[in-house]
Amino acid sequence: ITSPVAFDILPLKLHPFSQSTPTGLDCVGWKRRISAPVITDGALDKTALTDDVGSEEDLYEEFRSSNHRYGHPGGGGEQLAINELISDGSVVYAEALWDHVTMDDQELGFKAGDVIEVMDATNKEWWWGRILDSEGWFPASFVRLRVNQDEPMEDYPLKVEGGKEDDSRRFGMGQTTKDQMRTNVINEIISTERDYIKHLKDICEGYIKQCRKRADMFTEEQLKTIFGNIEDIYRCQKKFVKALEKKFNKDHPHLSEVGSCFLEYQTEFQIYSEYCNNHPNACLELSRLAKVNKYVYFFEACRLLQKMIDISLDGFLLTPVQKICKYPLQLAELLKYTNPQHRDFKDVEAALNAMKNVARLINERKRRLENIDKIAQWQSSIEDWEGEDVLVRSSELIYSGELAKISHPQAKSQQRMFFLFDHQLVCCKKDLLRRDILYYKSRINMDDMEILDVEDGKDKDFNISVKNAFKLHCRDTEEVHLFCAKKPEQKQRWLKAFENERRQVQLDQETGFSITEVQKKQAMLNASKQHHAGKPKAVTRPYYDFLMRQKHPTLPTTLPQQQVFMLAEPKRKPSNFWQNISRLTPFRK
Repeated sequence: ITSPVAFDILPLKLHPFSQSTPTGLDCVGWKRRISAPVITDGALDKTALTDDVGSEEDLYEEFRSSNHRYGHPGGGGEQLAINELISDGSVVYAEALWDHVTMDDQELGFKAGDVIEVMDATNKEWWWGRILDSEGWFPASFVRLRVNQDEPMEDYPLKVEGGKEDDSRRFGMGQTTKDQMRTNVINEIISTERDYIKHLKDICEGYIKQCRKRADMFTEEQLKTIFGNIEDIYRCQKKFVKALEKKFNKDHPHLSEVGSCFLEYQTEFQIYSEYCNNHPNACLELSRLAKVNKYVYFFEACRLLQKMIDISLDGFLLTPVQKICKYPLQLAELLKYTNPQHRDFKDVEAALNAMKNVARLINERKRRLENIDKIAQWQSSIEDWEGEDVLVRSSELIYSGELAKISHPQAKSQQRMFFLFDHQLVCCKKDLLRRDILYYKSRINMDDMEILDVEDGKDKDFNISVKNAFKLHCRDTEEVHLFCAKKPEQKQRWLKAFENERRQVQLDQETGFSITEVQKKQAMLNASKQHHAGKPKAVTRPYYDFLMRQKHPTLPTTLPQQQVFMLAEPKRKPSNFWQNISRLTPFRK
Protein backbone atom coordinates (compact mmCIF):
# COMPACT_ATOMS: atom_id res chain seq x y z
CA ILE A 1 0.00 0.00 0.00
CA THR A 2 1.42 3.33 -0.99
CA SER A 3 0.65 6.69 0.53
CA PRO A 4 1.59 10.34 0.07
CA VAL A 5 4.18 12.03 2.26
CA ALA A 6 3.46 15.21 4.19
CA PHE A 7 6.60 17.31 4.46
CA ASP A 8 6.73 20.46 6.56
CA ILE A 9 3.05 20.20 7.34
CA LEU A 10 2.76 18.89 10.90
CA PRO A 11 3.06 21.29 13.83
CA LEU A 12 5.19 18.71 15.66
CA LYS A 13 7.28 18.28 12.50
CA LEU A 14 7.16 14.52 12.23
CA HIS A 15 9.82 13.12 9.96
CA PRO A 16 8.17 11.60 6.85
CA PHE A 17 9.57 8.16 6.11
CA SER A 18 6.83 6.75 3.91
CA GLN A 19 7.81 4.31 1.21
CA SER A 20 6.31 6.36 -1.61
CA THR A 21 5.91 9.95 -2.68
CA PRO A 22 3.29 11.80 -4.74
CA THR A 23 4.33 13.09 -8.13
CA GLY A 24 1.38 15.32 -9.03
CA LEU A 25 -0.27 18.37 -7.58
CA ASP A 26 -3.68 16.76 -7.40
CA CYS A 27 -2.42 14.10 -4.95
CA VAL A 28 -4.04 11.29 -6.94
CA GLY A 29 -1.29 9.37 -8.76
CA TRP A 30 1.60 7.96 -6.74
CA LYS A 31 5.03 6.70 -7.74
CA ARG A 32 7.26 4.47 -5.68
CA ARG A 33 10.36 6.02 -4.22
CA ILE A 34 13.68 5.25 -5.89
CA SER A 35 14.57 1.74 -4.85
CA ALA A 36 16.47 0.50 -7.91
CA PRO A 37 19.24 -2.03 -7.26
CA VAL A 38 22.67 -0.46 -7.00
CA ILE A 39 25.10 -1.64 -9.66
CA THR A 40 28.74 -1.42 -8.70
CA ASP A 41 30.59 0.46 -11.41
CA GLY A 42 34.08 -0.71 -10.51
CA ALA A 43 36.36 1.22 -8.18
CA LEU A 44 34.70 4.14 -6.45
CA ASP A 45 35.95 7.61 -7.20
CA LYS A 46 37.76 8.62 -4.00
CA THR A 47 38.13 12.30 -4.80
CA ALA A 48 34.61 13.41 -3.94
CA LEU A 49 34.09 15.78 -1.03
CA THR A 50 37.65 15.51 0.21
CA ASP A 51 37.66 19.11 1.38
CA ASP A 52 36.77 18.18 4.97
CA VAL A 53 36.41 14.39 5.06
CA GLY A 54 37.40 11.26 3.17
CA SER A 55 35.52 9.55 0.35
CA GLU A 56 31.77 9.29 0.07
CA GLU A 57 31.94 5.64 1.16
CA ASP A 58 34.14 6.40 4.18
CA LEU A 59 31.88 9.26 5.27
CA TYR A 60 28.77 7.14 4.74
CA GLU A 61 30.14 4.28 6.86
CA GLU A 62 31.40 6.68 9.55
CA PHE A 63 27.99 8.21 10.08
CA ARG A 64 26.15 4.90 9.82
CA SER A 65 28.39 3.22 12.39
CA SER A 66 28.12 6.13 14.81
CA ASN A 67 25.09 7.20 16.84
CA HIS A 68 24.73 10.44 14.85
CA ARG A 69 21.08 11.44 14.98
CA TYR A 70 20.93 12.38 11.29
CA GLY A 71 21.81 8.87 10.27
CA HIS A 72 19.26 7.28 12.57
CA PRO A 73 16.55 5.53 10.54
CA GLY A 74 13.88 6.62 12.95
CA GLY A 75 14.87 10.27 12.80
CA GLY A 76 14.15 11.84 16.23
CA GLY A 77 11.57 11.42 18.96
CA GLU A 78 8.65 13.49 17.77
CA GLN A 79 6.49 10.43 17.21
CA LEU A 80 7.23 9.32 20.75
CA ALA A 81 5.98 12.70 21.92
CA ILE A 82 2.58 12.06 20.32
CA ASN A 83 2.24 8.70 22.03
CA GLU A 84 3.26 10.28 25.35
CA LEU A 85 0.46 12.82 24.94
CA ILE A 86 -2.00 10.01 24.22
CA SER A 87 -0.79 7.91 27.15
CA ASP A 88 -1.09 10.94 29.45
CA GLY A 89 -4.77 11.11 28.62
CA SER A 90 -4.58 14.03 26.19
CA VAL A 91 -6.85 13.89 23.16
CA VAL A 92 -4.90 14.33 19.90
CA TYR A 93 -6.79 15.28 16.75
CA ALA A 94 -5.67 15.11 13.13
CA GLU A 95 -7.30 16.56 10.04
CA ALA A 96 -7.58 14.51 6.82
CA LEU A 97 -5.71 15.99 3.87
CA TRP A 98 -6.97 13.45 1.32
CA ASP A 99 -9.79 10.95 1.01
CA HIS A 100 -9.04 7.47 2.32
CA VAL A 101 -11.32 4.95 0.65
CA THR A 102 -11.08 1.39 1.94
CA MET A 103 -12.93 -1.93 1.67
CA ASP A 104 -11.10 -3.37 4.69
CA ASP A 105 -13.06 -3.58 7.95
CA GLN A 106 -9.84 -2.96 9.90
CA GLU A 107 -9.18 0.38 8.15
CA LEU A 108 -10.81 3.73 8.88
CA GLY A 109 -12.31 5.48 5.86
CA PHE A 110 -12.68 9.24 5.72
CA LYS A 111 -12.92 12.25 3.43
CA ALA A 112 -10.59 15.23 3.14
CA GLY A 113 -11.38 17.68 5.93
CA ASP A 114 -12.67 15.06 8.41
CA VAL A 115 -11.32 15.31 11.97
CA ILE A 116 -9.89 12.09 13.40
CA GLU A 117 -9.03 11.33 17.02
CA VAL A 118 -5.59 9.70 17.02
CA MET A 119 -5.58 6.85 19.54
CA ASP A 120 -2.28 5.12 18.71
CA ALA A 121 0.70 6.45 16.72
CA THR A 122 3.22 3.74 17.57
CA ASN A 123 3.65 2.74 13.94
CA LYS A 124 5.19 5.50 11.84
CA GLU A 125 3.14 4.69 8.72
CA TRP A 126 -0.24 3.48 10.07
CA TRP A 127 -2.07 5.04 13.00
CA TRP A 128 -5.16 3.88 14.85
CA GLY A 129 -7.94 6.44 15.04
CA ARG A 130 -11.61 7.06 15.63
CA ILE A 131 -14.35 9.08 13.93
CA LEU A 132 -17.61 9.07 15.89
CA ASP A 133 -18.35 5.35 16.45
CA SER A 134 -15.91 4.00 13.86
CA GLU A 135 -12.34 2.93 14.64
CA GLY A 136 -9.55 1.56 12.46
CA TRP A 137 -6.12 1.92 10.92
CA PHE A 138 -5.36 4.78 8.56
CA PRO A 139 -2.20 6.00 6.75
CA ALA A 140 -0.44 8.63 8.88
CA SER A 141 0.68 10.58 5.83
CA PHE A 142 -2.95 11.21 4.79
CA VAL A 143 -3.49 13.52 7.76
CA ARG A 144 -1.89 16.38 9.60
CA LEU A 145 -2.14 17.14 13.29
CA ARG A 146 -4.52 20.00 13.91
CA VAL A 147 -2.90 23.29 14.77
CA ASN A 148 -5.64 23.96 17.31
CA GLN A 149 -6.05 20.89 19.48
CA ASP A 150 -8.35 22.90 21.76
CA GLU A 151 -11.05 22.98 19.08
CA PRO A 152 -11.22 19.42 17.79
CA MET A 153 -14.41 19.70 15.78
CA GLU A 154 -16.12 22.58 14.02
CA ASP A 155 -19.41 21.10 15.11
CA TYR A 156 -18.61 21.49 18.82
CA PRO A 157 -18.28 25.19 19.61
CA LEU A 158 -18.36 26.29 23.22
CA LYS A 159 -21.94 26.62 24.40
CA VAL A 160 -23.66 28.21 27.33
CA GLU A 161 -27.03 27.35 28.72
CA GLY A 162 -28.80 29.85 26.47
CA GLY A 163 -27.63 27.94 23.42
CA LYS A 164 -25.42 30.79 22.12
CA GLU A 165 -21.73 30.42 21.47
CA ASP A 166 -19.69 31.32 24.51
CA ASP A 167 -16.89 33.66 23.54
CA SER A 168 -16.10 34.51 27.14
CA ARG A 169 -13.54 31.74 27.62
CA ARG A 170 -10.14 33.39 27.78
CA PHE A 171 -6.61 32.31 26.96
CA GLY A 172 -3.85 34.29 28.64
CA MET A 173 -4.37 38.03 28.86
CA GLY A 174 -7.69 38.91 27.35
CA GLN A 175 -7.59 36.62 24.29
CA THR A 176 -10.80 34.95 23.17
CA THR A 177 -10.86 31.36 21.93
CA LYS A 178 -10.91 32.50 18.32
CA ASP A 179 -7.99 34.86 18.87
CA GLN A 180 -5.95 32.04 20.36
CA MET A 181 -6.80 29.81 17.41
CA ARG A 182 -5.69 32.55 15.03
CA THR A 183 -2.46 32.92 17.01
CA ASN A 184 -1.80 29.20 16.57
CA VAL A 185 -2.34 29.37 12.81
CA ILE A 186 -0.16 32.49 12.42
CA ASN A 187 2.61 30.85 14.43
CA GLU A 188 2.38 27.75 12.26
CA ILE A 189 2.62 29.79 9.05
CA ILE A 190 5.68 31.66 10.30
CA SER A 191 7.45 28.59 11.74
CA THR A 192 6.82 26.34 8.73
CA GLU A 193 8.00 29.12 6.42
CA ARG A 194 11.27 29.40 8.35
CA ASP A 195 11.69 25.62 8.26
CA TYR A 196 11.03 25.64 4.53
CA ILE A 197 13.71 28.27 3.96
CA LYS A 198 16.16 26.09 5.90
CA HIS A 199 15.12 23.13 3.77
CA LEU A 200 15.72 25.03 0.49
CA LYS A 201 19.06 26.31 1.77
CA ASP A 202 20.14 22.75 2.59
CA ILE A 203 19.31 21.60 -0.94
CA CYS A 204 21.07 24.54 -2.62
CA GLU A 205 24.18 24.48 -0.42
CA GLY A 206 24.25 20.82 0.56
CA TYR A 207 23.57 19.28 -2.84
CA ILE A 208 23.79 21.76 -5.74
CA LYS A 209 26.96 23.46 -4.51
CA GLN A 210 28.71 20.11 -4.04
CA CYS A 211 27.48 18.77 -7.39
CA ARG A 212 28.92 21.78 -9.21
CA LYS A 213 32.33 20.93 -7.76
CA ARG A 214 32.16 17.58 -9.52
CA ALA A 215 32.13 18.43 -13.22
CA ASP A 216 33.36 14.87 -13.85
CA MET A 217 30.08 13.51 -12.48
CA PHE A 218 27.44 16.12 -13.40
CA THR A 219 26.84 18.34 -16.41
CA GLU A 220 24.95 21.62 -16.05
CA GLU A 221 22.12 20.11 -18.08
CA GLN A 222 21.89 17.22 -15.61
CA LEU A 223 21.76 19.60 -12.66
CA LYS A 224 19.03 21.61 -14.38
CA THR A 225 17.05 18.39 -14.86
CA ILE A 226 17.51 17.22 -11.26
CA PHE A 227 17.04 20.50 -9.40
CA GLY A 228 14.97 22.56 -11.88
CA ASN A 229 14.64 26.20 -10.81
CA ILE A 230 14.80 25.48 -7.08
CA GLU A 231 17.46 28.19 -6.64
CA ASP A 232 14.99 30.76 -8.02
CA ILE A 233 12.37 29.44 -5.60
CA TYR A 234 14.86 29.80 -2.73
CA ARG A 235 15.51 33.45 -3.60
CA CYS A 236 11.76 34.14 -3.91
CA GLN A 237 10.95 32.44 -0.60
CA LYS A 238 13.66 34.37 1.26
CA LYS A 239 12.00 37.64 0.21
CA PHE A 240 8.58 36.25 1.06
CA VAL A 241 9.51 35.17 4.58
CA LYS A 242 11.04 38.61 5.24
CA ALA A 243 7.75 40.20 4.18
CA LEU A 244 5.85 37.85 6.51
CA GLU A 245 8.11 38.64 9.45
CA LYS A 246 7.57 42.38 8.94
CA LYS A 247 3.82 41.82 9.29
CA PHE A 248 4.19 39.47 12.25
CA ASN A 249 3.12 40.99 15.56
CA LYS A 250 5.32 39.23 18.14
CA ASP A 251 3.45 40.61 21.15
CA HIS A 252 -0.03 39.88 19.80
CA PRO A 253 0.28 37.35 16.93
CA HIS A 254 -3.50 37.25 16.36
CA LEU A 255 -3.32 40.90 15.28
CA SER A 256 -0.77 40.10 12.53
CA GLU A 257 -1.85 41.08 9.01
CA VAL A 258 -0.21 38.55 6.68
CA GLY A 259 -2.85 38.35 3.93
CA SER A 260 -1.27 41.19 1.95
CA CYS A 261 2.03 39.26 1.73
CA PHE A 262 0.39 36.41 -0.20
CA LEU A 263 -1.33 38.90 -2.49
CA GLU A 264 1.96 40.67 -3.16
CA TYR A 265 3.77 37.45 -4.10
CA GLN A 266 0.98 35.59 -5.92
CA THR A 267 2.51 36.31 -9.34
CA GLU A 268 6.01 35.32 -8.25
CA PHE A 269 4.69 32.01 -6.91
CA GLN A 270 3.99 31.04 -10.51
CA ILE A 271 7.66 30.04 -10.80
CA TYR A 272 6.57 26.86 -9.03
CA SER A 273 4.89 25.86 -12.28
CA GLU A 274 8.24 25.28 -14.00
CA TYR A 275 9.51 23.31 -11.02
CA CYS A 276 6.41 21.11 -10.77
CA ASN A 277 6.43 20.38 -14.50
CA ASN A 278 10.09 19.38 -14.34
CA HIS A 279 9.74 17.23 -11.22
CA PRO A 280 8.87 13.96 -13.06
CA ASN A 281 12.03 14.41 -15.18
CA ALA A 282 14.04 14.89 -11.99
CA CYS A 283 12.68 11.62 -10.58
CA LEU A 284 13.61 9.76 -13.78
CA GLU A 285 17.14 11.14 -13.78
CA LEU A 286 17.63 10.31 -10.09
CA SER A 287 16.28 6.82 -10.71
CA ARG A 288 18.89 6.36 -13.42
CA LEU A 289 21.73 7.65 -11.22
CA ALA A 290 20.58 5.48 -8.30
CA LYS A 291 21.74 2.43 -10.27
CA VAL A 292 25.35 3.65 -10.09
CA ASN A 293 27.14 3.12 -6.80
CA LYS A 294 29.26 6.28 -6.71
CA TYR A 295 26.20 8.54 -7.12
CA VAL A 296 24.40 6.81 -4.26
CA TYR A 297 27.37 7.41 -1.93
CA PHE A 298 27.86 10.95 -3.21
CA PHE A 299 24.26 12.03 -2.52
CA GLU A 300 24.33 10.35 0.89
CA ALA A 301 27.58 12.15 1.75
CA CYS A 302 26.03 15.47 0.74
CA ARG A 303 23.08 14.83 3.05
CA LEU A 304 25.26 13.88 5.99
CA LEU A 305 27.62 16.82 5.57
CA GLN A 306 24.67 19.20 5.58
CA LYS A 307 23.22 17.35 8.62
CA MET A 308 19.87 16.74 6.93
CA ILE A 309 17.32 14.17 8.13
CA ASP A 310 17.33 10.65 6.71
CA ILE A 311 15.35 11.13 3.50
CA SER A 312 16.59 10.44 -0.02
CA LEU A 313 17.17 13.34 -2.43
CA ASP A 314 13.98 12.67 -4.39
CA GLY A 315 12.05 13.10 -1.13
CA PHE A 316 13.69 16.47 -0.43
CA LEU A 317 12.95 17.64 -3.97
CA LEU A 318 9.27 16.84 -3.54
CA THR A 319 8.83 19.48 -0.83
CA PRO A 320 8.35 22.53 -3.13
CA VAL A 321 5.63 20.62 -5.00
CA GLN A 322 3.78 20.04 -1.74
CA LYS A 323 4.50 23.52 -0.36
CA ILE A 324 2.61 25.40 -3.06
CA CYS A 325 -0.39 23.13 -2.46
CA LYS A 326 -0.24 23.74 1.27
CA TYR A 327 -0.77 27.52 1.13
CA PRO A 328 -4.53 27.29 0.36
CA LEU A 329 -4.94 24.90 3.33
CA GLN A 330 -3.17 27.29 5.70
CA LEU A 331 -5.07 30.34 4.43
CA ALA A 332 -8.40 28.52 4.66
CA GLU A 333 -7.68 27.72 8.31
CA LEU A 334 -6.52 31.29 8.95
CA LEU A 335 -9.70 32.68 7.41
CA LYS A 336 -11.79 30.39 9.60
CA TYR A 337 -10.35 32.00 12.74
CA THR A 338 -10.33 35.59 11.44
CA ASN A 339 -13.27 37.75 12.46
CA PRO A 340 -14.92 39.69 9.61
CA GLN A 341 -14.14 42.87 11.56
CA HIS A 342 -10.41 42.04 11.63
CA ARG A 343 -8.27 44.36 9.48
CA ASP A 344 -6.72 41.29 7.82
CA PHE A 345 -10.00 39.57 6.92
CA LYS A 346 -10.46 40.90 3.37
CA ASP A 347 -6.80 40.36 2.49
CA VAL A 348 -6.83 36.79 3.81
CA GLU A 349 -10.02 36.08 1.89
CA ALA A 350 -8.49 37.50 -1.31
CA ALA A 351 -5.20 35.67 -0.64
CA LEU A 352 -7.01 32.35 -0.28
CA ASN A 353 -8.64 32.79 -3.70
CA ALA A 354 -5.35 33.97 -5.20
CA MET A 355 -3.40 30.95 -3.97
CA LYS A 356 -6.14 28.59 -5.13
CA ASN A 357 -5.80 30.20 -8.56
CA VAL A 358 -2.03 29.74 -8.46
CA ALA A 359 -2.49 26.03 -7.67
CA ARG A 360 -5.07 25.72 -10.45
CA LEU A 361 -2.75 27.46 -12.89
CA ILE A 362 0.08 25.08 -12.03
CA ASN A 363 -2.20 22.08 -12.48
CA GLU A 364 -3.42 23.45 -15.81
CA ARG A 365 0.13 23.99 -17.05
CA LYS A 366 1.02 20.47 -16.00
CA ARG A 367 -1.94 19.13 -17.97
CA ARG A 368 -0.95 21.20 -21.01
CA LEU A 369 2.58 19.83 -20.96
CA GLU A 370 1.26 16.28 -20.70
CA ASN A 371 -0.86 16.95 -23.80
CA ILE A 372 2.03 17.96 -26.07
CA ASP A 373 3.09 14.31 -26.38
CA LYS A 374 -0.40 13.47 -27.60
CA ILE A 375 -0.32 16.33 -30.11
CA ALA A 376 3.07 15.14 -31.39
CA GLN A 377 1.67 11.62 -31.80
CA TRP A 378 -1.29 13.00 -33.70
CA GLN A 379 0.95 14.93 -36.12
CA SER A 380 3.11 11.86 -36.73
CA SER A 381 -0.04 9.97 -37.78
CA ILE A 382 -0.92 12.52 -40.50
CA GLU A 383 0.20 11.66 -44.04
CA ASP A 384 2.00 14.19 -46.27
CA TRP A 385 2.63 16.70 -43.48
CA GLU A 386 4.10 19.98 -44.70
CA GLY A 387 5.65 22.97 -42.98
CA GLU A 388 6.51 23.50 -39.34
CA ASP A 389 5.37 21.22 -36.52
CA VAL A 390 2.12 22.04 -34.71
CA LEU A 391 4.07 22.41 -31.45
CA VAL A 392 6.10 25.31 -32.86
CA ARG A 393 3.11 27.57 -32.25
CA SER A 394 0.47 25.52 -30.43
CA SER A 395 0.09 23.45 -27.28
CA GLU A 396 -3.66 22.90 -26.90
CA LEU A 397 -6.35 21.29 -29.03
CA ILE A 398 -9.41 23.49 -28.65
CA TYR A 399 -11.91 21.69 -30.90
CA SER A 400 -12.18 19.39 -33.91
CA GLY A 401 -14.83 18.30 -36.35
CA GLU A 402 -15.92 17.91 -39.97
CA LEU A 403 -16.94 20.90 -42.09
CA ALA A 404 -17.60 21.71 -45.71
CA LYS A 405 -15.01 24.18 -47.00
CA ILE A 406 -16.03 26.33 -49.97
CA SER A 407 -13.22 27.77 -52.08
CA HIS A 408 -12.93 30.41 -54.80
CA PRO A 409 -13.28 30.79 -57.70
CA GLN A 410 -15.67 27.95 -58.63
CA ALA A 411 -17.24 27.91 -55.15
CA LYS A 412 -16.38 24.23 -54.95
CA SER A 413 -17.43 22.47 -51.73
CA GLN A 414 -15.06 19.96 -50.08
CA GLN A 415 -15.62 17.90 -46.92
CA ARG A 416 -12.62 18.22 -44.63
CA MET A 417 -11.57 17.43 -41.06
CA PHE A 418 -10.51 20.52 -39.10
CA PHE A 419 -8.45 20.69 -35.91
CA LEU A 420 -8.50 23.99 -34.04
CA PHE A 421 -5.40 24.55 -31.94
CA ASP A 422 -4.34 27.74 -30.24
CA HIS A 423 -3.01 30.04 -33.00
CA GLN A 424 -3.89 27.77 -35.95
CA LEU A 425 -6.58 25.74 -37.70
CA VAL A 426 -5.29 22.57 -39.43
CA CYS A 427 -7.19 21.13 -42.39
CA CYS A 428 -6.98 17.40 -43.28
CA LYS A 429 -8.62 15.09 -45.81
CA LYS A 430 -9.89 11.62 -45.01
CA ASP A 431 -8.68 8.64 -47.05
CA LEU A 432 -11.38 7.36 -49.39
CA LEU A 433 -11.05 3.75 -48.27
CA ARG A 434 -9.48 3.91 -44.82
CA ARG A 435 -11.38 6.67 -43.11
CA ASP A 436 -9.06 6.62 -40.10
CA ILE A 437 -6.15 7.85 -42.24
CA LEU A 438 -5.82 11.61 -42.66
CA TYR A 439 -3.83 13.63 -45.21
CA TYR A 440 -2.53 17.09 -44.47
CA LYS A 441 -4.02 19.75 -46.78
CA SER A 442 -3.48 23.22 -45.30
CA ARG A 443 -3.57 25.41 -42.21
CA ILE A 444 -4.89 28.85 -41.32
CA ASN A 445 -3.18 31.33 -39.01
CA MET A 446 -5.86 32.26 -36.49
CA ASP A 447 -3.91 35.29 -35.22
CA ASP A 448 -4.77 37.12 -38.45
CA MET A 449 -8.40 36.06 -38.66
CA GLU A 450 -11.73 37.45 -37.56
CA ILE A 451 -14.83 35.22 -37.38
CA LEU A 452 -17.97 36.29 -39.21
CA ASP A 453 -21.37 34.70 -38.64
CA VAL A 454 -23.21 34.16 -41.94
CA GLU A 455 -26.99 34.11 -42.19
CA ASP A 456 -28.72 31.32 -44.10
CA GLY A 457 -29.38 32.27 -47.71
CA LYS A 458 -27.35 33.55 -50.64
CA ASP A 459 -23.82 34.70 -49.85
CA LYS A 460 -22.69 37.80 -51.76
CA ASP A 461 -18.97 36.99 -51.76
CA PHE A 462 -19.32 33.46 -53.12
CA ASN A 463 -22.66 33.94 -54.96
CA ILE A 464 -24.13 30.69 -53.64
CA SER A 465 -26.83 29.72 -51.16
CA VAL A 466 -25.46 28.57 -47.80
CA LYS A 467 -26.81 27.14 -44.59
CA ASN A 468 -25.18 26.91 -41.12
CA ALA A 469 -22.23 28.91 -42.45
CA PHE A 470 -19.50 31.14 -41.04
CA LYS A 471 -16.43 32.86 -42.47
CA LEU A 472 -12.84 33.43 -41.48
CA HIS A 473 -11.69 36.80 -42.78
CA CYS A 474 -8.02 37.85 -42.91
CA ARG A 475 -7.63 41.48 -41.90
CA ASP A 476 -4.33 41.94 -43.75
CA THR A 477 -4.91 40.21 -47.10
CA GLU A 478 -8.74 40.37 -47.24
CA GLU A 479 -8.68 36.62 -47.86
CA VAL A 480 -12.00 34.93 -46.98
CA HIS A 481 -12.68 31.28 -46.07
CA LEU A 482 -16.28 30.01 -46.08
CA PHE A 483 -17.32 26.98 -44.00
CA CYS A 484 -20.64 25.16 -43.62
CA ALA A 485 -21.68 22.81 -40.82
CA LYS A 486 -24.27 20.08 -41.18
CA LYS A 487 -26.45 21.30 -38.32
CA PRO A 488 -27.07 24.65 -36.59
CA GLU A 489 -25.82 23.34 -33.23
CA GLN A 490 -22.53 22.26 -34.85
CA LYS A 491 -22.08 25.76 -36.21
CA GLN A 492 -22.66 27.24 -32.75
CA ARG A 493 -20.08 24.93 -31.25
CA TRP A 494 -17.51 26.08 -33.79
CA LEU A 495 -18.27 29.74 -33.14
CA LYS A 496 -17.87 29.12 -29.40
CA ALA A 497 -14.65 27.20 -30.03
CA PHE A 498 -13.17 30.16 -31.91
CA GLU A 499 -13.98 32.39 -28.92
CA ASN A 500 -12.31 29.88 -26.60
CA GLU A 501 -9.22 29.82 -28.84
CA ARG A 502 -8.78 33.60 -28.61
CA ARG A 503 -9.40 33.49 -24.86
CA GLN A 504 -6.77 30.75 -24.46
CA VAL A 505 -4.20 32.75 -26.43
CA GLN A 506 -4.85 35.84 -24.34
CA LEU A 507 -4.59 33.87 -21.08
CA ASP A 508 -1.28 32.33 -22.16
CA GLN A 509 0.07 35.78 -22.90
CA GLU A 510 -1.05 37.11 -19.52
CA THR A 511 0.37 34.19 -17.54
CA GLY A 512 3.51 33.79 -19.64
CA PHE A 513 2.82 30.14 -20.49
CA SER A 514 5.18 28.66 -23.06
CA ILE A 515 6.77 25.35 -23.98
CA THR A 516 10.54 25.16 -24.13
CA GLU A 517 12.33 24.12 -27.31
CA VAL A 518 13.71 21.09 -25.45
CA GLN A 519 10.20 19.93 -24.53
CA LYS A 520 8.96 20.37 -28.10
CA LYS A 521 11.88 18.45 -29.59
CA GLN A 522 11.56 15.67 -27.03
CA ALA A 523 7.84 15.25 -27.73
CA MET A 524 8.43 15.04 -31.50
CA LEU A 525 11.34 12.63 -30.98
CA ASN A 526 9.20 10.34 -28.82
CA ALA A 527 6.41 10.39 -31.42
CA SER A 528 8.90 9.64 -34.20
CA LYS A 529 10.28 6.65 -32.28
CA GLN A 530 6.79 5.24 -31.81
CA HIS A 531 6.06 5.61 -35.52
CA HIS A 532 9.31 3.93 -36.61
CA ALA A 533 8.62 1.13 -34.17
CA GLY A 534 5.98 -0.06 -36.62
CA LYS A 535 2.78 1.76 -35.74
CA PRO A 536 0.54 2.46 -38.75
CA LYS A 537 0.13 6.00 -39.97
CA ALA A 538 -3.39 6.66 -38.78
CA VAL A 539 -5.19 8.54 -36.06
CA THR A 540 -3.97 6.47 -33.14
CA ARG A 541 -6.28 5.24 -30.42
CA PRO A 542 -4.37 7.03 -27.60
CA TYR A 543 -4.84 10.35 -29.32
CA TYR A 544 -8.47 9.55 -30.07
CA ASP A 545 -8.95 8.87 -26.34
CA PHE A 546 -7.13 12.11 -25.60
CA LEU A 547 -9.61 13.98 -27.79
CA MET A 548 -12.52 12.30 -26.06
CA ARG A 549 -11.22 13.55 -22.70
CA GLN A 550 -10.86 17.20 -23.74
CA LYS A 551 -13.02 19.49 -21.63
CA HIS A 552 -15.52 21.85 -23.23
CA PRO A 553 -17.31 23.57 -20.35
CA THR A 554 -19.60 25.47 -22.68
CA LEU A 555 -21.11 22.32 -24.19
CA PRO A 556 -24.27 20.78 -22.70
CA THR A 557 -23.43 17.74 -20.58
CA THR A 558 -26.26 15.72 -22.11
CA LEU A 559 -24.72 15.90 -25.58
CA PRO A 560 -23.18 12.56 -26.65
CA GLN A 561 -19.42 12.74 -27.04
CA GLN A 562 -19.62 11.27 -30.54
CA GLN A 563 -21.49 14.39 -31.63
CA VAL A 564 -18.96 16.69 -30.04
CA PHE A 565 -15.88 15.18 -31.67
CA MET A 566 -15.88 14.11 -35.26
CA LEU A 567 -12.82 11.90 -34.93
CA ALA A 568 -14.85 8.87 -33.86
CA GLU A 569 -14.80 5.80 -36.06
CA PRO A 570 -17.46 6.34 -38.76
CA LYS A 571 -20.79 4.60 -38.19
CA ARG A 572 -21.54 2.82 -41.43
CA LYS A 573 -22.52 -0.62 -42.68
CA PRO A 574 -19.74 -3.05 -43.61
CA SER A 575 -18.60 -2.32 -47.15
CA ASN A 576 -19.22 -4.93 -49.87
CA PHE A 577 -16.76 -3.20 -52.20
CA TRP A 578 -14.08 -5.91 -52.18
CA GLN A 579 -16.63 -8.76 -52.37
CA ASN A 580 -18.19 -7.17 -55.44
CA ILE A 581 -14.76 -6.73 -57.05
CA SER A 582 -13.89 -10.40 -56.44
CA ARG A 583 -17.14 -11.54 -58.08
CA LEU A 584 -16.33 -9.49 -61.17
CA THR A 585 -12.75 -10.80 -61.47
CA PRO A 586 -12.58 -13.12 -64.51
CA PHE A 587 -9.36 -14.85 -63.46
CA ARG A 588 -9.18 -17.13 -60.45
CA LYS A 589 -6.50 -19.50 -59.28
